[in-house]
Amino acid sequence: MRDATKFGAETTASEVADGIDLRGKVVLVTGGSSGLGQETARVLADRGAHVILTARDVPKGEAVAAGIRASTGNPRVEVEELELGSLKDIRGFASRFLARHPTLHVLVNNAGVMACPQSKTADGFELQFGSNHVGHFLMTCLLAPALLRGAPSRVASVSSRGHHMSPVVFDDIQFERRPYDKWRAYGQSKTANVLFAVGLERRLGARGVHANALHPGGIMTELSRHLQPEDLEFLRTRTRGMKFKSVEAGAATSVFAATAPELEGRGGLYLEDCHVAAVNDAPDALDGAKSYALDPTNAERLWEVSESLVGERFAFSA
Repeated sequence: MRDATKFGAETTASEVADGIDLRGKVVLVTGGSSGLGQETARVLADRGAHVILTARDVPKGEAVAAGIRASTGNPRVEVEELELGSLKDIRGFASRFLARHPTLHVLVNNAGVMACPQSKTADGFELQFGSNHVGHFLMTCLLAPALLRGAPSRVASVSSRGHHMSPVVFDDIQFERRPYDKWRAYGQSKTANVLFAVGLERRLGARGVHANALHPGGIMTELSRHLQPEDLEFLRTRTRGMKFKSVEAGAATSVFAATAPELEGRGGLYLEDCHVAAVNDAPDALDGAKSYALDPTNAERLWEVSESLVGERFAFSA
């Protein structure tokens, strides 16, 4: 029996979703062809949701979807191609999605890159900020009409404790005037994920679309593909022996954000280990959210910057 008071770091996604009925709900999970996205999609499909997962590698995504359909007995699991590093591709995806799915109940912004070598998106943005934040910002805003029609609906953005590594450096987001640091770039993008939840909640929360951000925990997935041995040592030192989670436990907070009755009507929050995290500005903090990541002034500034980067202003209508 589901008991949210006992949820913690070792709780699995399946335990979080126990007893929750998602039949009739449409769910979109970005980056659903591996790791946390795959497990998130599997658990939500197991609870009866119609799940659309995105992948850059469609054949790989189709194989994952087939496995989810077989293991859950739910035939309503689909794959859509999406490249979050291309504004043109995102707009094409959103147009296709809305034509097929006019209503959306849950959006899990899961896809991301971490600590990669310096590179740019197709539109010239620093890769981590561009893919982790800008791509999801544009996609979510374009899909907002479907979320409004599906209200009460939810947007869950996978951030990270890595947001402790850097605020959004508004004076030089693209590392044009400072040396590129892959960890600061990652941290900045993860802070942006939290601020986006704050900004989206301000705009859509009163209309029944609630947005939260979350830290899944430390998990070794394909997200870690760019890490070198010295990077892993850096993480071990910085986190002072942080325990890594299983994928099943890592997906738990995403599923909590997407489904938990305890979050009904709540948004603009930062979640970890299946609960709402407190602000923690201690220099050596190992948990909690930095206040700069939940600051509404920062959220509004980021929203304005993001609209400028994508060349579009959003006045949401159902």
